[in-house]
Amino acid sequence: MTHTRLLLIGTLATLLAAGPAVARADDGPSVPPGTEASASAPVELDPNDPDLKLPDGATLAEPKVLDIKSVVEDQSGDERREDTNTNVTFALQAEVLFGKDSARISGQARARISVIANEIKTQNATRIRVFGFTDNLGSSAHGDVLSRKRANAVHGILEQELSDADITYEVRGYGEDYPIADNSTEEGRKKNRRVEISFPRGGN
Repeated sequence: MTHTRLLLIGTLATLLAAGPAVARADDGPSVPPGTEASASAPVELDPNDPDLKLPDGATLAEPKVLDIKSVVEDQSGDERREDTNTNVTFALQAEVLFGKDSARISGQARARISVIANEIKTQNATRIRVFGFTDNLGSSAHGDVLSRKRANAVHGILEQELSDADITYEVRGYGEDYPIADNSTEEGRKKNRRVEISFPRGGN
């Protein structure tokens, strides 16, 4: 049996034996969705299993749980949904939500946030993170303030839509930090000007 086949068997056994990762709240400051460390769940394998014919002295590497990520972006690029084993994240471009250099939400944006609120109800989520981001134009300090104001505005709509005292929110403005596209082009800057809403999937 080749070394490659051994690795494939070990990986397959890990994926079959590992259950879903459990989401745990972090006591420290959180980071934007997608930047957390990957989940891992060691799985014990029998080194004497005849199907695992390791060379003398060889050992198996630590198993890892692969976090399957699905990203769907609408044709215009105005909205993106990202699903992982544990979380759901919606990213809405600032132009969809606000006027230029503004934190006032448009009527159309309220309808989009309402759809996200319904998804939160479906997932029975009780911890919601609302993070605002800007591009790198203008001063960093201005971007920090604007991104926080925009996150607060979206948070306010979610509170109205959900009206649930058991839900806790984490609202932050990250300014130009954590870009998801190239700030050297207008297309990239447009993607970076966004508000992200994330929450655990049902059961996590």
